[in-house]
Amino acid sequence: MSDCIQLAHGGGGTLMQQLINQELRALYADPTQVLHDAARLELPPGPLAFSTDGYVVQPLEFPGGDIGSLAVIGTANDLAMAGARPLHLSVALLLEEGLPLALLRRLVASMAAAARACELTIVTGDTKVVERGKADGIFITTSGIGAVQAPTPIHPTAIRPGDQLLLSGDLGRHGVAILAARHGLALVPPVLSDCAPLWPQVRALLEAGVRIHCLRDLTRGGLASALHELAEAAVVELAIEEARLPVLEPVARTCELLGFDPLHLANEGRFVVVVPPQARDQTQTLLAASGGAWIGSVRPASKGARVLLTTSFGTERLLLPLSGELLPRIC
Repeated sequence: MSDCIQLAHGGGGTLMQQLINQELRALYADPTQVLHDAARLELPPGPLAFSTDGYVVQPLEFPGGDIGSLAVIGTANDLAMAGARPLHLSVALLLEEGLPLALLRRLVASMAAAARACELTIVTGDTKVVERGKADGIFITTSGIGAVQAPTPIHPTAIRPGDQLLLSGDLGRHGVAILAARHGLALVPPVLSDCAPLWPQVRALLEAGVRIHCLRDLTRGGLASALHELAEAAVVELAIEEARLPVLEPVARTCELLGFDPLHLANEGRFVVVVPPQARDQTQTLLAASGGAWIGSVRPASKGARVLLTTSFGTERLLLPLSGELLPRIC
């Protein structure tokens, strides 16, 4: 094989078989398994969750992760937000002619390691190759199946006035990590992406008996967009306190320097959880180890669905979602 992807690697012939056998079999828990057009799955009884997502991040490798680990963890996290334990994943790779095989090998190894970290198996996949300049290196689509473990549906429509809002950790690190890698910013100390599996934290909440009304992972648009989506779906008012929002000092300093708001920056290992008032203290204790914190509460929508931020001066202002794309190609 050559050192780079060729169009013939997607042609169904000898080179494609070499690519699959020599480079992509590492994605599977059993690299010696006989490949077929579809995977046969043994699924547990009970409800299932299903999710799919595409990943076009640039650069392909960044501090704290890469497009490979992001594609696996991102879809696993979407399943976790439904209270589901990730089980199986499919992977579709869209490769650009000229992609270095050394880079592909690193990304495949990263995906395999992420699958192990998420305790799921990659069971099927597909590979296509397009002409140089048509795919920016590699695009990845992953679809996942998970077994729902939550005893009651976790959904925005379950949110009620009086519920409490908590974060699982600090904000904005993924967005800053991508920004620094893309533009060559030598941040000191360096900021690493927060890309990490969320199921262990969700499982801990469920096993502790916390009744979760809703979960939402904070990706594009950050906390601000996630809160607006929840407020509109539940037709409630969400009130959060600025002083309670956890932001690491290097992230806050970078945002202040460049004019960004950490509430609008992407995250890939953080979620907001909505719980009944009596579960607030227990939830906060369980999330404290990862830097989680209580940030606010749910009110009746007296003036429509909206998000209010209490500032450090004690005043309230509307927290608005982004009207455009702050940082494109971040996930």
